[in-house]
This record gives sequence, C-alpha cells and structure tokens, in this order.
Amino acid sequence: MDRNRSYEELYRDFRWDVPGDFNIARVACDDWAEREPDRVCLTHYSPDGQHLEMTYGELSGCSNAFARALQALGVGAGDRVALLLPQGFDTVIAHMAIFKLGAISVPLALLFGVEGLQHRLAASGARAIVSTREGAYKVQAIRSSLPALEHIVVSGESRGWDDRMDALISAYRQEPINVIGGRDDPALMIFTSGTTGAPKGALHGHRVLAGHIPGIQFHHEFMPQPDDLMWTPADWAWAGGLLNVLLPALLLGVPVVSSPAQKFDPELAFRILEEMGVRNAFIPPTALRIMRSVENPAARYRLRLRTVSSAGEALGRDTYEWGQRALGLTINEFYGQTECNAVLSSCAARDVSKGGAIGRPVPGHDVAIIDATGALMPAGTVGQIAVRRPDPAMFLGYWRNEEATRSKFVGDWMLTGDQGVLDDEGFISFFGRDDDVITSSGFRIGPGEIEDCLIGHPAVALAAVVGKPDPIRTEIVKAYIVLADGQTADEALRRDIQTFVKERLSAHEYPREIAFVDSLPVTTTGKVIRRELRDKAAGEVGN
Repeated sequence: MDRNRSYEELYRDFRWDVPGDFNIARVACDDWAEREPDRVCLTHYSPDGQHLEMTYGELSGCSNAFARALQALGVGAGDRVALLLPQGFDTVIAHMAIFKLGAISVPLALLFGVEGLQHRLAASGARAIVSTREGAYKVQAIRSSLPALEHIVVSGESRGWDDRMDALISAYRQEPINVIGGRDDPALMIFTSGTTGAPKGALHGHRVLAGHIPGIQFHHEFMPQPDDLMWTPADWAWAGGLLNVLLPALLLGVPVVSSPAQKFDPELAFRILEEMGVRNAFIPPTALRIMRSVENPAARYRLRLRTVSSAGEALGRDTYEWGQRALGLTINEFYGQTECNAVLSSCAARDVSKGGAIGRPVPGHDVAIIDATGALMPAGTVGQIAVRRPDPAMFLGYWRNEEATRSKFVGDWMLTGDQGVLDDEGFISFFGRDDDVITSSGFRIGPGEIEDCLIGHPAVALAAVVGKPDPIRTEIVKAYIVLADGQTADEALRRDIQTFVKERLSAHEYPREIAFVDSLPVTTTGKVIRRELRDKAAGEVGN
C-alpha cells in the first residue's frame, strides 16, 4: 500500500493479484532465504536476558530437513499434521515444513485438555502431531481413540520418546526441496473458538496469507517501516497469533518476537515490549484491559511502540482512550473471524479511527451490513456483518461439513454471525453476536457498549453482560463482574455500578442484576464465552 494515498484512493484502486504458485513456505521463508539468508526473522525472549535469534537461512534449512523427516514418516500432500506447541522457533519450522509438503497444518492450543484435543484430532484425522513433552503425554492418554494418528513427534525436552524433533532435523539434509501446493490448495485447518457451539475446522488455502496482508499493513500503518519488530501475547495456535502476526510479518520481512507460554502477566508484557524494543504489537482487548492495571506505563517503561492493533472482541471507547493517554498512540482496532479475517480495520495514520467503532472495510474486501435475505441495510440500522466472496482471506469451507459451509452463506455473502451498525461516515461498529443480542422491553441491546461502560468504573477489572430470561421484559441485562484488586463486593458497590451505567448510557441498558465473580469463562483465544453465562443466568430463573 502507498502510504501517501488516502483511504478512499486505496480502497477504490485496490486489485488482487495472487500468483497460482503462491505457497506460504515459499513467500514467508524460502524467498527471503534466497535473497537475504542472514536476515533475522525470529527472536525469542528469555527472562534471563539470553535472547535467541534465527535467520531466514536457518529457518529455510531446518524446515527443509524437517519436511524430509515428516516425509520419511509417511506424511504427504493433503495429510493433516497437528501442532501442539508454544510460541518458538520449532513451531515456525514445523509450519514451514508442513506447507512445503503440501500437507495441512492443524494448530492447537497448549491449554486444551484431553477432551478438547480428542475432538480436534479426531475431527481433523491428523496423521501426526508435533508437541511438547507435556502435550505428548496428554495425546498418549487418548491415542486409542485416534486411529488415524500414527506419529507423535516431541519438541524440546523429549527423553523417552522415539520421534524427537531435534534428532529428526539433524538426521536429514537441509538442502532445498520441491515445494508442493499453491494458492488454492489447503494449507491450514484452524478450529473455530467454540463460542456458539462445537468447534469446526475452518480449512484455508495458501492464499489466506495474501488475503491478510492489506489488513495487516493497514492497522500497522503501512508496515514494513524501518526497525519494525512484531510481538503478540496471543497463542500462535489462534488465527489472531498466526495470521495477524507470525505469518504476515515473516512475509513482509519483519522480525517476530516469541515469548514463553504462560498466564498473561501485564508487568511482563511491558517488560517484553521494553527489553525487546517492540515496535508493533497485536494485543487482544482482554489483555489490554488487564494492562490498564499497570499505573503510568509510559513513565515506568521505555517503550518504542509505533503501532498497536487489537481484535477478537470489541475494544471499546474506554480502552481506546486509555491507549492514547497511557501509550501515546491510537490503538487500531480491526475485525474478522476464523473463516475470513482482517476485513475491517482502523488506521489512525489515515484518519480511519473512531472510538467505539471497528473501522472501515480494508482495501480488497467487500464488507457490508445486511439483513436475513442479503439486502443491504441503511446506515444506523442493526444488521449482520457480512463479507462478499470471492475473497482470498475467506476459508475454503468447514472440514467435511458441507451443510455448515452452505449455511454460512446467503448468496455470495458470508455471514459472520455478528451484528453491526454502519454510520454515515462509513464506520462499522460491533453490536454483538446474534446469540448475544439482548431483547429487553422491546429494545435490542448489544452487550459491548455496556461492558465498555462497566470497565470505565474504577472498581471493575473485567465484565461480561448477557440477557437473563424475564417474564415481563423478555430479558433483563445481567452483568458478571470481576472486581479490581482491593475492592470489596457489597450492595453499596452494586448500586453504585448500576447508577454509573444508567447515567452514562440509558435507563434501559443498565444491568438490573450484577454478580461478582472471581473469573470469567473464556476461550483459549481470550474471548468471553457468553453462552456459558447465558446458560448460568437462565438456570437461575425460577430457583
């Protein structure tokens, strides 16, 4: 993208031109290795300061060797290979090796328990899995229920396991190999987060990476720029970590910082940003809200941030304004989902930024608010956010689930399941998922605005809002709140929070019921599972 052009010009003149032989491993690894083999592509943060680096040349060589090793284990084009790994060099090596073979990578989160792993491994029919030692023990416990799984390759500490990743890389040649698979061939199977039902495997072609580049360049304000360096606390098994950060940065020649897997720690997040000299960060809204607990970060940490982007849930006006005050920049919110990502975005550098709004359609993507028939909705009217096909960022379909794939579309519009509103300036605001919208006394209420307001109360650390069945109002607004440190839950605080919302929003949107809780149910990607809270609230009726 030309940073000297206006948004309107960029959107009007954009055209896709994705080559037929576009392969993620070629464009994000081997092409760079051929041109600049000594260029650093990965840096691993270590708490003791002994940070490690990997170059494109090393990544290319190691992934060639590992591809040969997987080939020797019987993995070929179209086979699924699961990855149960943290952020780190081995994860990238494994992805690139799988892409080179024309196989399909199935990233899985380390936080999954045995039931979550069993569902995804069985559904994908994975032939092999590359895992940490701890993950391998989980898989071994359910292996009898996974007839397709032939090999468990262990990364890192791997005593007692036959297939060790480091040994396999050492045993095979690092010479170039023939890369199989192009633009429309399957490359990735990313399971949906399961906020509205059983997770489904969204199958993506290699083209998905090309489809993400305009959005990444837009919300990171024309990346790459000199000294750009990318980091995210998001798990690379999530589309947010993999397709919003790792793979686009590698294609653009921007080094990526990896960090050890752990529970999110806001102080450590600021340490990583400072010590590694991070210039570009993707930080989900929940993590940003937790980071707000760190007082005066700009004075305590020497930050070099150029851009911060956020997605996964609504950012909200309060966190948007905190970013301007505390970080000295405007957080660029963007939007997408596992099936078609990074299609709406903000870009403060082009004045495409508004507190409380997601942004505008990214150049190259046709996004609109539609009704149930596929008709466009007028500005100011709630409808469903939809993306028109064809679109290179769009999935090929749900794995072995044609019915679910068909129901995802109305004509050429892919339904996101998210409600939104278009304003007169062309900005789209998130209203809530179809199932999350609350109907109370004839009003349709989106939870995002209420949650954003609740977060603005000094006693509130995190909040989630759902509709609770009510015989008079259809539903009432119920809030589940995690209090900030040092706060005590009592009736006076409950009334104060209710008044806070009533005065700032409206009398029909304030939470008539508030439950103080220790934590909120979230997916591995950090999204609140409102379905569980709705079920909990519904279960209270009549009790």
